[in-house]
Amino acid sequence: MPDPGHVTLVVLLRAINLGATNKVQMAHLRGLLADLDARDVVTHLQSGQAVVDAPASAVAGFADRVHDAIEASLGLSIDVMIRTPAELAAVVDGNPFPHLVASPKRLHAVFLDTTPDAAAVAAVGTRHGEDEFVVGDRVLYAAFAGSTHDSPLQVPMRRLGGRQTARNWATVTALHDLCTKR
Repeated sequence: MPDPGHVTLVVLLRAINLGATNKVQMAHLRGLLADLDARDVVTHLQSGQAVVDAPASAVAGFADRVHDAIEASLGLSIDVMIRTPAELAAVVDGNPFPHLVASPKRLHAVFLDTTPDAAAVAAVGTRHGEDEFVVGDRVLYAAFAGSTHDSPLQVPMRRLGGRQTARNWATVTALHDLCTKR
């Protein structure tokens, strides 16, 4: 039975465990989240995402608390973004590239701390080569014809500013599934 004093949250860490940089073991992350009074902590893969039941009273500052705990424990300043199950469901439901669902490595959700303004989007353009992105509510949907690493979208999306962290569609839907099974 769900605890009314806790709410389910999706925790997204930016740029961890990429090669030798920003190493965060998932067991350590689960422990840090538990130390922040999160319950039923489930991490997914090694790339920095978890689904937790966090104290309802701490939701507003939970991303900052996770950031501070990682910094205090590991000496790493890692951007942290939080989404509710409803917000994640809206990302899944809002996918403007349904034809890419069968190729989840070619479709990414880039989670943002704020939605970029229309002038910034117009300045960078949404299509570069065969790759394009669509702006949603605090998310960019990025469609790649080939590799994401050498995509001409990378620089324009970064120019939109703010904090960003990307997940391929397989990870997005796996996190959504973890939320719906709670």
